[in-house]
Amino acid sequence: MPFVALLLLTAQVASASSTNTFSVQDLDPAPWRKIFGAVGISETGKDPGVLVVRADAKVDVAQIAQGRIVLLIGTGPAAESIGIHAKAETVAVRQIVDARAPKMQIIWEQPISVPQVDLPGDFTAFAKEKWKSMPVLAGKRSGKGALLWMATDPGTSGIERYPYLLQAAVDLGLTLPAQTTSLWAFFDSAYRIRADADYLASRWRSSGIAALHVAAWHNMEPDTTQDEYLRKLIEACHRNAILVYAWVELPHVSEKFWANHPEWREQTALGQDAQLDWRKLMNLQNPDCRAAVEKELSALIKRFDWDGVNMAELYFESLEGASNPARFTPMNTDVRADFQRVGGFDPKLLFDATSAYAAKSNPDGLRRFLDYRADLASRMQTDWLGAIERIKVGKPYLDIALTHIDDRFEPGIRDALGADVARSLPVVKATRSTLLVEDPATLWALGPERYGKLAGKYAELTPDRDHIAVDINVVERYQEVYPTKKQTGVELAELVHEAASSFSRVALYFESSLENVDLPVLSSAAAAATVTPTSVDEFQINAKAATRVPWQGAADVDGRLWPIQDATTVMVPAGKHTLSPGVEKSPVTLLDFNADVQSASVGKDRVEISYASASRAVALLGSAVSRVEVDGVLLPNAAPLDGKCSVLLPAGQHLVSFIAR
Repeated sequence: MPFVALLLLTAQVASASSTNTFSVQDLDPAPWRKIFGAVGISETGKDPGVLVVRADAKVDVAQIAQGRIVLLIGTGPAAESIGIHAKAETVAVRQIVDARAPKMQIIWEQPISVPQVDLPGDFTAFAKEKWKSMPVLAGKRSGKGALLWMATDPGTSGIERYPYLLQAAVDLGLTLPAQTTSLWAFFDSAYRIRADADYLASRWRSSGIAALHVAAWHNMEPDTTQDEYLRKLIEACHRNAILVYAWVELPHVSEKFWANHPEWREQTALGQDAQLDWRKLMNLQNPDCRAAVEKELSALIKRFDWDGVNMAELYFESLEGASNPARFTPMNTDVRADFQRVGGFDPKLLFDATSAYAAKSNPDGLRRFLDYRADLASRMQTDWLGAIERIKVGKPYLDIALTHIDDRFEPGIRDALGADVARSLPVVKATRSTLLVEDPATLWALGPERYGKLAGKYAELTPDRDHIAVDINVVERYQEVYPTKKQTGVELAELVHEAASSFSRVALYFESSLENVDLPVLSSAAAAATVTPTSVDEFQINAKAATRVPWQGAADVDGRLWPIQDATTVMVPAGKHTLSPGVEKSPVTLLDFNADVQSASVGKDRVEISYASASRAVALLGSAVSRVEVDGVLLPNAAPLDGKCSVLLPAGQHLVSFIAR
């Protein structure tokens, strides 16, 4: 008999103590632990907010659903009791369409035969079989709870069949227990230059994004239209407590730089200009080219109000390595001459089948060049991070990140790209930068557990992992994967949750590729936090980073009035804290604070916050203030201020005071 699961989720914020837990009866709990665990909902043996039961279970699901949330997989007496009637005819389900993302192709790896059903008129069909339009996922609210019906079980990993199961639960009233405020995301204005910057920034922040890494090569040379949009974008991000980093992709500089300097173009092993995919690579080993690029980069960083710089993918091409000479770099004249000096032959001969130095007959020579190439990439990273350090003299608050593909999990990457992360770690540490680890395309088809294993590889390299983050590529995959080509829904939630639990920070590539349907769940999946009820209206919070918790009304944190909250959430700092109802209102309210808040105190006419930030911090005021002081000194241009405006605060460790107006 097919399974039936009925998921009952409470719709009241006041009942958060029950929605934080789930229970499974007479079914394999493993997939449900992954599904609900990905958004911080834990398993319990009693009084769950989410109950998963079989269709043939002898329970009054209609009654249970009046106060919590319940799930059903297929058909049976429990489904019949709520009006879901099975027919004699069956349908082989292989492809489904979800109403939230109708253009997303959802294909099950194997078809499953299920009975056709008639749904009650008060049920909403969330997903249907593609060809017969038979509902396979449907639900309704019921009293203070809800009913959610599924035609089959979710699969062994929880991701095989219903990508948007969690979104259906949220639609029916599920309140997710915690939301991160610390995600990073990449943004390419070439795809979004006509989009409203304030709308985008507001949506990004509500999705938990703390910093936006903006494709800076579009603005390398001044351009009236591009520059105006970028300035508006940065201003909009700051108004919404989001920091903005210049995302730089050297050896690609810009389209104009490539067009103007053919003499400095990188060469492939076939002697062609290195225009590979979208990147047009320049020869940074040429002293004149290198000086010109640093001059342009310095001007770019000075021209805009950046908060940081991300030097991304600063190594060579290609993923196929020396086996594809049409993409293999660097083979410019400067590199060739330098290697001939130290290696004894022109490396271009490695790709000449008639030469005695050809790679097939000269494996030792190829190995020497590949090692030289990895060393050169490491020296380039040291050089360009040093260049950013020089630029920082005029903007000392700039934070630095180095995005680097992983070669620990996939060791062939070192020879393919010249990327050696072990060599990069010392300069990352010396420049107090963040190492943003990118998992290679060869791993994109693997499951979420890879991030825990990946983190283990970096634990072998360094005990200090606070400066190591991970980048998830949310893109179409070339592998044969099910149920979706792109990471989305439950799969994306599990990926982000595992990554957030394993690394200090998670970045998403890229903002435009995220499905709208995923945004309401994303910040909860990335929240490496537990929210445990200790009484009817008190919660124990244990979080790696600042975390938003659903809340209405005044709040106390650790027994003291807490000032950082908006209309629906309280922002609780990292660590272990107790959240409980407050008895008075703070004289100053902060709707948001983008920094590591270490403590807060509320006085008669002021709020004082101790914080630390690698770059500038951003505070979003919820009430008017007469002045803002940092370490007892009046902050320029910050007095007086109306509510709902942002304040840029200095980088580092500081005490900021907001004095009520």
